[in-house]
Amino acid sequence: MENNTNIQWADRIEIVLVETQDGANIGSVCRAMKTMGLTRLTIVGDRVYDENRVRTLALHASDLWENARRVSTLDEALSDSIFSVGATRRRGKFRKMSSYSPEQLAAKISSLPEGKVSIVFGRESDGLRDDEVNKCAAICTIPTSPLFPSLNLSQAVQIISYALFTGNMEYKSGMVAVDKNRIGKAVDGMSHHLEAIGYYKWDEEKKWTEQFLSDVIERAALSESELQRFEKIFTKTESIVKFKNQEEE
Repeated sequence: MENNTNIQWADRIEIVLVETQDGANIGSVCRAMKTMGLTRLTIVGDRVYDENRVRTLALHASDLWENARRVSTLDEALSDSIFSVGATRRRGKFRKMSSYSPEQLAAKISSLPEGKVSIVFGRESDGLRDDEVNKCAAICTIPTSPLFPSLNLSQAVQIISYALFTGNMEYKSGMVAVDKNRIGKAVDGMSHHLEAIGYYKWDEEKKWTEQFLSDVIERAALSESELQRFEKIFTKTESIVKFKNQEEE
């Protein structure tokens, strides 16, 4: 029976694997992705993988491995994404305080305008590091039993991909959200204005504020014109503070 499910949404979903340790797991990820209509795979790191281990597990999804993008850093992988999500079960002060379930993530992505969405998965041994989680705007956590909460890499990819597939996402066309490179430049400028008016009282406050601004802007999926208006608020704030200080002198 032919599957007539509309999978146009899948064209903008990218699965990002960070320093995967075993080529067999990459093969299993390729198979998990393809069964749910996903084809965009990016592998972060310079590790050399055993082709036979990858292809044996990938079976008829070896084309995803052949066409996978290889990059050296997570920053490079996410540079052109409008929304990035880290898949992790751990939460905390440095790892985002709240998370999407796979179903909530599907709903969130369906509300976003055009642009690439990256879902990031970490190493088999210890997942994503704190700094890698912080490069993402949000996290997705798969509910599991506390008796044995750890999932295999390809299982995690399969579950999230299935939630996206069954959500059969429709997304708005027309408005284009800014990518991560543009967000980074905007946040640098905003932070500079805050620093100029003496907003930061200690170094960590600057780091947390910049992370907060970056996450909020990315989750909001702002267009270029909206982001420019947001930047103008910070520019104008610095000008007003400087003018008032000059008046008081």
